[in-house]
Amino acid sequence: MAQPRVSLRRLCRLIPSQNSRLYTSRINPHWQSLKCPPRNSQRLLHTSPALASPSGDKVSGQKLREEWAQYSQFPSASKAADFVEGNKVTVHGFLLRRRVKSSKLVFADIQVENGPSVQVTSTFKEDGSPEQLVTKALRAVPLYSPVSVTGTVARLHGNRIDLDLDAIQPLNAFPKGIIVSEGVQFPASARHLQIRFSDPLRSRLLARPQIGFQLRKTLNDLDFTEVETPILFKSTPEGAREFLVPTRRRGLAYALPQSPQQYKQILMSSGIRGYYQFARCFRDEDLRADRQPEFTQLDLEMGFATGEDVMRTVETLVTQLLPALNAQFNVVRQGDDIYPVPKRDLNNGESTENGGLQWPEPTAPFLRLTYDEAMTRFGIDKPDLRIPFELHRVDHVLPAQFVSMITHTEQPIVEAFRIRPQFDGETVTPGTIAEFVDKLMDQLPKPLANNPDGAPAALMFNSKKPLCGLSSLGFEGFDALTSMEAFSDLEDGDVLVFQARKNAPFQGEGSTALGVARTHFYRSFVSAGLLPQSFDLKFLWVVNFPMFTPDDGIDPGQGGQAGFKATHHPFTAPLTEADVEMLATDPLKARADHYDLVVNGVELGGGSRRIHLSSMQEYVMRNILKMTDAGLAQFSHLLEALRAGCPPHAGFALGFDRLVAILTHTDSVRDVIAFPKSMKGEDLTVKSPSKMTAQQLETYHLAIAKKEEVNKQDV
Repeated sequence: MAQPRVSLRRLCRLIPSQNSRLYTSRINPHWQSLKCPPRNSQRLLHTSPALASPSGDKVSGQKLREEWAQYSQFPSASKAADFVEGNKVTVHGFLLRRRVKSSKLVFADIQVENGPSVQVTSTFKEDGSPEQLVTKALRAVPLYSPVSVTGTVARLHGNRIDLDLDAIQPLNAFPKGIIVSEGVQFPASARHLQIRFSDPLRSRLLARPQIGFQLRKTLNDLDFTEVETPILFKSTPEGAREFLVPTRRRGLAYALPQSPQQYKQILMSSGIRGYYQFARCFRDEDLRADRQPEFTQLDLEMGFATGEDVMRTVETLVTQLLPALNAQFNVVRQGDDIYPVPKRDLNNGESTENGGLQWPEPTAPFLRLTYDEAMTRFGIDKPDLRIPFELHRVDHVLPAQFVSMITHTEQPIVEAFRIRPQFDGETVTPGTIAEFVDKLMDQLPKPLANNPDGAPAALMFNSKKPLCGLSSLGFEGFDALTSMEAFSDLEDGDVLVFQARKNAPFQGEGSTALGVARTHFYRSFVSAGLLPQSFDLKFLWVVNFPMFTPDDGIDPGQGGQAGFKATHHPFTAPLTEADVEMLATDPLKARADHYDLVVNGVELGGGSRRIHLSSMQEYVMRNILKMTDAGLAQFSHLLEALRAGCPPHAGFALGFDRLVAILTHTDSVRDVIAFPKSMKGEDLTVKSPSKMTAQQLETYHLAIAKKEEVNKQDV
């Protein structure tokens, strides 16, 4: 009968080796009796002068050399094909757990990267035997230390390898002062420990490159060319704040790219038909859970193409990605965490781990909504279609007295939505729902509670109360509201949320107050178990955005004098010929040929058809945005490229960090980045940014402004 073989391609990071030196129970006398190294061994590496000075402590120097030899010489890992029952193999990993069953029987688990679990067994019968020395060595190694383990394959089953231990060699010692427990949370300064001891975090970081690999494979199959563009760019007013990089040449600085936007458009003029890259981008913006000052986006551009061509290409990327991930990963639960783990059966590739979840596999074409439709129905330009309720305008049926109770805005638009919680009539009743809603209203986020148009108002339908709990609407208001189709079938426990806003058209803003409240209420009800949690992936396109947005005084925009800025960037083309005409008469009504890809309330990316005529691009910048000659000169390189017969082109940028976060079931991109920045933009692992020294300031011709001077400039 043929022995089962290991089929996992990356099993334990096994490395082919022609000179693999295996340790057997004849333990190398150099380390067979090794004890846990002294607790100051790590300090010794930094403070011992023995190796640096002939007059140093020779004894300490000898110990240091011995310790180095103990930890630095070890056998190579075995090849995957060597894992056959009865074969002697070597694996590398961390000593994760140890179970001492008796003085003569010890089990231990070895944590290996992205491979099957490894359990080693060490036992002996006679004192003084080589097997006893192996068992003694296993018990002496501190838990969580890196080790090289050599043993005989006793059994291959499921996703586990059982080894009979022949030798174990510690490669360093884990300090006793670091306490490890289940679910331990290390500070951000110890990110390396959090990665090692958090299965969800480590699994997400391992899934990230596989997601990137599948996207890259699809683009290569579609004949796209991967091109790297420079990181050291120049300062141009695309719309966001930039990071500047000073040089030793007085008064000159680079800027880190907000995106490769201008380079990829120049590439279209260079004749490259389809471009892509996983680009590092930098923006000096206020941070939040899904935003970092440096991030990765999958950037692509297509020559001789329209926005329709780009959207179809992106749909192909998504629809091919998810089946590939389902073939490689299982989605499992660990407490409140949901995350992917590789499928890693030893024999046939079918996983023995099954979390009961898979990624939904969407079909193309994706749903499309116009910007105005998204804002009207959902109050946000990146709607979460899993939420089972929409917004409805109701000010025409509400009594003036009720409207005056929820807002002081003159002649407002008032909208409402209905939440229908799930309840069993026992632990969850209309009474408990009312208590939950009262608490929710008392703890509204500040932007909702302090909204200048008034905070949201919530009423609950209860047939046992006067006017079913809606008495503040009055008889006429109650009748008028319940005659509307959206509210004609109210039931006990239904919650109605009302919100007022100014009576003005949408002009590029991302959300209304009720749109934000809709998402907040939905997430709160799901967290409380009052609505079912959904793992669907609801993809859609939001299209036909306004080409320009009034200045808000927050983002710098393009620095023009028009009083408005490009909604996305100044290179976006008008949608239709009518919108081209609108540029000259009413620019704020002009629509752009822009499209955003949205899933579950998250904007995954955006793109547009570009202005490919130099004359039109200059017209938009100079005549519409009212940019100065100096501002235009910053884009002279792009205008020259467009002037050189640049073909029509369109593109897209996919937020890779956000995509990985969504696919690995986390709300924060920090969970899919090895070393993320804090909310203050700090890397707490390496303590950056750091203060500049006087010498650096002199080298780069810089000076630190005094606080009084900064305050004067702000005024």
